[in-house]
Amino acid sequence: MEEGLRSTILFNAVMFFCLPAFAQIDSESINQSKYVIKAVRIDGDIELTGKLTDPHWKLAPEVELNYEVQPVDNLPAEQKTSAVVLYNSDYLYIGFICHDTRPSKIRAHVADRDNMFDDDWVMIFLDTYMNHQRAYEFAVNPLGIQGDLMRTGNNEDANFDAVWYSKGAMSDSGYTVEIALPFKSLRFPASIIQDWGIEFLRNFPRESRYQYSWVRLNLNDPCLLCQGGTLEGLEGLQSTGGLELLPYAMGLESGEINDSNDPNSGFSNGPIIGRFGIGGKYSPDPSLSIEGVANPDFSQVESDATQISVNSTFALFYPEKRPFFIEGNDIFNTAIQAYYSRMINNPLGAAKVIEKSGPLTLAYLGAEDRNSAFIIAGEEESVSDNSGDNSFSTSYKSFTNILRAKYDFGTQSFVGALATARDFSNAHNYVGGIDWNLFFGGNYTLDGQLLYSGTKALDDTTVVSDSSHFGNTNFKKGFYGQEFSGTGLQAEIRRDAKIYSFRLTYRDLSPTFQAEDGYIFGNDLRTLEMEHTVQFYPNTPLIDWWGLDLDSFLHFNYESARKERWIVPTLFTQLKSQTQLSVNYLLVNDELYHSVNFFGVHRWNFNLYTRPSSAVTLSLSASIGKFIYRSDNTTLGNGHNISAELIMRPTEKLSVTLDYSRSRLVDTLGNDLLFDGYISRLSAIYQFNDRVFVRLIGQYDQFNKILEIDPLFSYKLNPFTIFYAGSTASLTDYGEPFGIRQTGRQFFVKLQYLWRD
Repeated sequence: MEEGLRSTILFNAVMFFCLPAFAQIDSESINQSKYVIKAVRIDGDIELTGKLTDPHWKLAPEVELNYEVQPVDNLPAEQKTSAVVLYNSDYLYIGFICHDTRPSKIRAHVADRDNMFDDDWVMIFLDTYMNHQRAYEFAVNPLGIQGDLMRTGNNEDANFDAVWYSKGAMSDSGYTVEIALPFKSLRFPASIIQDWGIEFLRNFPRESRYQYSWVRLNLNDPCLLCQGGTLEGLEGLQSTGGLELLPYAMGLESGEINDSNDPNSGFSNGPIIGRFGIGGKYSPDPSLSIEGVANPDFSQVESDATQISVNSTFALFYPEKRPFFIEGNDIFNTAIQAYYSRMINNPLGAAKVIEKSGPLTLAYLGAEDRNSAFIIAGEEESVSDNSGDNSFSTSYKSFTNILRAKYDFGTQSFVGALATARDFSNAHNYVGGIDWNLFFGGNYTLDGQLLYSGTKALDDTTVVSDSSHFGNTNFKKGFYGQEFSGTGLQAEIRRDAKIYSFRLTYRDLSPTFQAEDGYIFGNDLRTLEMEHTVQFYPNTPLIDWWGLDLDSFLHFNYESARKERWIVPTLFTQLKSQTQLSVNYLLVNDELYHSVNFFGVHRWNFNLYTRPSSAVTLSLSASIGKFIYRSDNTTLGNGHNISAELIMRPTEKLSVTLDYSRSRLVDTLGNDLLFDGYISRLSAIYQFNDRVFVRLIGQYDQFNKILEIDPLFSYKLNPFTIFYAGSTASLTDYGEPFGIRQTGRQFFVKLQYLWRD
């Protein structure tokens, strides 16, 4: 085994030093200076029809999307696409003309916003500060359905939402799209005359997922925003001051079983509750926004999809869905996730200020939380409360303050600082430090973060009474009122390129490092990971591209005990029919868990994604082989984790999604069944138009014998003006002789309305 490990380390070294020189052969220089659009200003507004029939459109020169940049870069585009840009004092207008030699093959569905990215679509990128750091992405499918994202470097935030307008129209020659972007929905410099970075893209999903671009793109250059063109000469865009108000009203009636452990304990209905609140946002200019909410409604219209946690000892991660936290969330994100918005659980009020002055961004977020949540990091698990949950909420009130500063320079480079503070009446957690991202050499990035934490734990063992210690320290994991400090460090260097990429990551979290406003589920670790990836682009009738990946990992604790190591080779490929396949094998996988050394924990991992037609999408992942049973009686078992999702769109307006996840483990010694179960979920949506849909979600958790049923009616004028009416119901199967009993229920209606001056 040691000989195999040494051979792999030697192979890593050869890859690291030899392949970059080889891969540079593919590099090419692209002159972006020729991709310039002169901004054309118009008087009056354009009424969007999706057909580009307004006479104003003829005033703008057309630009052509001549280059196929996926799956093969910079081939002549097989379909003709053109775009035009206009603006007035209130809107930036973009029009697309998309020809199609086989219009019957166009993929387009009526869907809720952001659920159209599997269709044909067109997209515009706007780098409003022209600094290659951050860009808006606005996409529209042939029926006018919107999708918007925020790009930071090579990362896209799909939670971003803005108010803007679009229409689409299909014809026997293809389709056309019209977009109107209010300047009030964008951030940009306070300059009289300014230039913006701009790029146009068309998605053309057929036997492959083709994409056409206005500019030639070098896939050996990871900075996409650096390769965009320029929208030149925008004048007079200074903000006149913007005020937004978002009041809401909701009614709620809930009921639950009196004792979940006793099916005969009866069911109690709660009173009908009315709740009111308001949010406000003031932007005196595009570089500054001040936002606050009073008695906010941060409830969700559906429960989080249940995740299998039967053999997991760490707190699960759930994405943010609450609008107040979504906007500007990318500014607070760092390499070590010291800020995780869902740790602000049930706030009485919250406020946020974001200012961008040239290269400097300053941000503040504050909230008073009525039911503070906790994730207490440990070496082998997230520490549980006395009920056994490893992420939990309490009745304790806290005040959270987050400060963020970020200074951009060069190309995709920045230095920043982050400070978080959560204060209780007699406890606190403070975290602060610096982070950085340095882009150099055309392909290389050096990034990282250094943090220091100071904690005074709550003194309440009725919530957490764990008396074990953090690593080899004298500090207990439970709420014993102790004070301690810790440090966190992450540093990574990576190369991103078309043929050969690598990353080398070091992470170091001391045993007493805690970030209560963040998602830090484990500590007492020092890890080193190195990954190499090589890709090839044959573009044959069967294969678009394929590649090899080698990932190796070492994990030690602060007592220098080796906790884990793995070596994982992976083969992956992009086939025709929009089919992706990857296979890997844990060639080396050894772990020290609960003082037991496990060697040779080998298993296969498979991933498949295919979208052969507009009506069917299938994804499948499976892990098969050996797993450690993570319990007090830890042992090694044979088993599998399998998850699958099938999306069917039998009509333009109906979508049905089936999700299924199962997990099974059998003891390798005694063949005892350690666990076996599944979670299944069905979601059916009928979308009447771009504003109205009805949805029914049904979910069954076999592990806990719980059935969830969530119907919903939704009217959405824009991302923020919404009417909801729905319910949630929980039923538990108690077995014979009790059968299925209702354990929880909720009915709700909610109306919120966005007012903008």
